Amino acid sequence: MTTADGERSQTPPSAHLTPERGFPDPYEIATPEGAEGWEEMYAYHNRFLDARRAEDSAKTWFRNSLHFPEVSYPFDQLTVDGAFTGTGVTNTRVFVLPPAKGLDVRVVNGYTYMSTIPSPDEEEQARRAEEFAKRAGYYFRNWDTLYAEWQDRVTDAIRTVHDLEVPPLSEFEPIERVLEERGPSQGNQLLAAYHRLLEYGDRIWTLHSEFLNLGYAAYLQFLTLCKEHFPEIDDQTISGMVSGIDVLLFRPDDELRALARRAEELGVGDVVRAATTEEELITGLGGTDAGRQWLAALEESKDPWFRFSYGSGMYHSHRSWIDDLTLPIQAIGDYIDRLREGDDLVRPLERLQAERDALVEQYRSLLDEEDLPGFDEALGLARMVFPYVENHNFYVEHWFLTNFWNKAREFSALLQKWGFWEDVEDVFFLRRAEVEEAIVDLQMAWGAGGGPQGGYHWPEVIRRRKEIYAALSGWNPPPALGPVPEEISEPLTIMLWGITPETVERWLAAQGNGANSNTLSGFAGSPGVVEGRARLVLRPSELDAVQDGEILVAPVTSPSWTPVFGRIRGAVSDIGGIMCHAAIVSREYELPAVVGTGFGTSTIKTGQLIRVDGNTGTVTILDEAADVS
Repeated sequence: MTTADGERSQTPPSAHLTPERGFPDPYEIATPEGAEGWEEMYAYHNRFLDARRAEDSAKTWFRNSLHFPEVSYPFDQLTVDGAFTGTGVTNTRVFVLPPAKGLDVRVVNGYTYMSTIPSPDEEEQARRAEEFAKRAGYYFRNWDTLYAEWQDRVTDAIRTVHDLEVPPLSEFEPIERVLEERGPSQGNQLLAAYHRLLEYGDRIWTLHSEFLNLGYAAYLQFLTLCKEHFPEIDDQTISGMVSGIDVLLFRPDDELRALARRAEELGVGDVVRAATTEEELITGLGGTDAGRQWLAALEESKDPWFRFSYGSGMYHSHRSWIDDLTLPIQAIGDYIDRLREGDDLVRPLERLQAERDALVEQYRSLLDEEDLPGFDEALGLARMVFPYVENHNFYVEHWFLTNFWNKAREFSALLQKWGFWEDVEDVFFLRRAEVEEAIVDLQMAWGAGGGPQGGYHWPEVIRRRKEIYAALSGWNPPPALGPVPEEISEPLTIMLWGITPETVERWLAAQGNGANSNTLSGFAGSPGVVEGRARLVLRPSELDAVQDGEILVAPVTSPSWTPVFGRIRGAVSDIGGIMCHAAIVSREYELPAVVGTGFGTSTIKTGQLIRVDGNTGTVTILDEAADVS
């Protein structure tokens, strides 16, 4: 589309706007009380700029609460920038997807919003299709070999960050440097190491997206083919045809199950069940040979499987199992109890595969002979790429980012030692460029033998930003900004975020009336119907409150919550589509789930009796009273 002056419109051709309806204009959003000046926490490219008001106000912006459900810390904003940069460059420059480019990204009151870049016109799509066929075709033909190489590259990046040395800034340079090496000083090395950290924090996102969107493209090809042959087929049935494939995201939970079995084999199950901290485990088990054997097994499991974030991995504040063993220890105890009740703790992979294969044969039998080769080829490709669609998440969001955040803490600890701030966690209230300023300050002071100025500057900045962060965290961000598109047809938006025309209509209805219905609608994420008491979990720190037999209700679930899935009867999430992590994990653990409800956490209270219908995608509140006993 072009405007009257000949410029390309920022509105996708498929999105016909209806001016009489809409979401708040991003430029009209008020700042929450106490958060005045929040804009200084983010770089200019993250903000809505007045000079672009006409252009940006004409676009629809969806909140990306699937990946970034919380306020971004200033330093953590680099994961937002990196993730969208990796997706954009992979789509637009590397594989040259014909119909899609990347996304524009903005921050409003600390929350992340995104808007699709307009699709290319037909002529450009045809030109891009030629490039895409050559590039994607090469990857699909050599998938296993290239994926193995990718694993080597990403694990090299992980190890590089883990092994990155933060110079101690000792009183004198080592004598070896003077007599032998004559290289850069520790001050030079400090700045270079920080740049190295940022370099890998940036490049990991291109690795993240390298196979991911090709994987989604292969799945979408199969989905589209199924819809053409079977117009009445639902998305859940299609996803069932590629289920039952083991992926790395289940391995950490498998390690916990194995540790539970090992505890029982060694006769130390009671001691493990009684522990709540790693210190208690070491104290209780360190005095016997059997106990030491179990502790050795625990240590072996930790790297890399405990480098598993409690959240999405995108926030430094979501510590990982390796940093806090509370959830793993509790889960191991739960698994010991289940073993004693006769549960073999084996995930029903073979049964899922048998059900999957029967489903495939049912639909294959409906096809004409000439259609079978195309169906089989598309299904085979979808199954081949599916493990990567989930495995990348463990490698990048969990294993890599666990090391990345902890390495950032090492830089912060050095700056803390020199009086820049009081708490190691304070560094995350600085933008990445501001951390470099602090390092340069320290470089100069250390080199000259004087004192840095950071201790006189940053504490007040950090104090104020903590106030702003708290105020922003109490704000309720709208799900979308700007005008309403009549049509939403981009398949990834639907599959991952669960954003459909029906979703938008629910958001619009809730703007004026609030979400106070006893029935919520979403995506049928995992089949089955279950009733139970609700347990709201708004952040990872609340996971330990989940009780046996409850139904988990959360804004979005993380793969690292899978041990909790052994205690719950079903799951409900605010955001997500048929291919989001909550839906995939629920299907593999055979738990009914409804995802993408929009208002589950703002409508349902802990203790309420609810029914989750994972066949129809509805959640019903059966009583108003919240029984939290």
